[in-house]
Amino acid sequence: METIIIIVFLVGYLAITLEHNLKIDKLIPALAMMAILWAIIALTHLPVFEVNAELKELEPSHLDEMLLHHLGKTAEILVFLLGAMTIVEIIDYFDGFATIKGYIKTRSKKKLLWLFSILAFVLSAIIDNLTATIVLVTILQKVIQDRETRLWFAGLIIINANAGGAWSPIGDVTTTMLWIADKVSASQLVITVLVPSIMCMVVPTLIAQNFKAFKGNIESMGEIETSKSPYGPIMLYLGLGAIVFVPFFKTITHLPPYVGMMLSLALVATFAEIYSNAKISITTVDGESDAASHHSPVHKSLSKIELPSILFFLGILLAVAALESLGYLFHYAESLNQAIPNTDIVVMLLGIGSAVIDNVPLVAASMGMFSQPMDSPLWHFIAYSAGTGGSMLIIGSAAGVVAMGMEKIDFFWYLRKISVLALAGFLAGAVVFILMRDFVL
Repeated sequence: METIIIIVFLVGYLAITLEHNLKIDKLIPALAMMAILWAIIALTHLPVFEVNAELKELEPSHLDEMLLHHLGKTAEILVFLLGAMTIVEIIDYFDGFATIKGYIKTRSKKKLLWLFSILAFVLSAIIDNLTATIVLVTILQKVIQDRETRLWFAGLIIINANAGGAWSPIGDVTTTMLWIADKVSASQLVITVLVPSIMCMVVPTLIAQNFKAFKGNIESMGEIETSKSPYGPIMLYLGLGAIVFVPFFKTITHLPPYVGMMLSLALVATFAEIYSNAKISITTVDGESDAASHHSPVHKSLSKIELPSILFFLGILLAVAALESLGYLFHYAESLNQAIPNTDIVVMLLGIGSAVIDNVPLVAASMGMFSQPMDSPLWHFIAYSAGTGGSMLIIGSAAGVVAMGMEKIDFFWYLRKISVLALAGFLAGAVVFILMRDFVL
């Protein structure tokens, strides 16, 4: 039966990886794989276990209890992401991100490179690497007319957005997963991973600034537009501040992060309703409210949420949870530790692997494989490696995939031009992390 379960998981995983080739949205195999795995467990009455992190052993449990436990943990992540996505969409509703265009006042390609790199690094730490990439590539398309030059800038934005997302608990889905699962604390994650992430950003940018593509000035710059809404700048700073507030809320109250995110969403939504002059209840469903909701920024923003991504996370996280509940991940971790005693090599291989396959299931699996306590250097290294390793291939991260779609970037062009830069940054940051861990922290 173990063989059947592993085959189901591998087939589903392969379908997710080959999403673009099969032209099937990855949420479909993720949901099917999850449902089939738990159905097999229920129909064959396989024993399920809970990992005791303190004793580092498996304890027998009941199927209903384990499924409810994992659903609760997954729901925490999904509700958190829903809140963050809605705040970002509300900012976009007021054209708040246009405010960022005001910072672009130079024609020098080298200065523009550093400006976009720093913006990608900082923005991704707040609004996540995927959203930061969308925002900056959109601005890039308005600033730089020459497509070849724009592709180079987009490649560096991908690297730096992923580097920025790795050190923040709200910067990448994988770091958010580790944070919500109490594998890392927000403060310790920042202290430990910030410097390696900066190195991962600086090294590729330093190398790239010497390339021909970043020499000279931009000959024809597009028109820099300002926000169409007078409330755009206010909503930008309010929204970003509300998201940054969430880790502080968790630290002070010790409540799960999604509670703080819901409070932040309520605050941002309140101001959004006031500024839009749409005095309606967002919970009313009668015909009159439906007509008015067309003008409500909250309704508009909720309608633009990427539900396919949410369903994908639901499927993949509960699928991995099935393997964890059967004890497979626990036993695989023991076998892996015996085969490769050096965990640094294991984690770096995980980072390289995240360039080929999705880093979300990789991190979900690692959470079930290792039982180290909260804020163990292992978890911080996993956050760094999984967050930055995906930059090595354009399909290796959500930021890369969205940039690929927006700019029609060729897979092999990225492999030839950008992958080496991403690898250099990844290795530089990994070396700095290991040195800091062993000699500084």
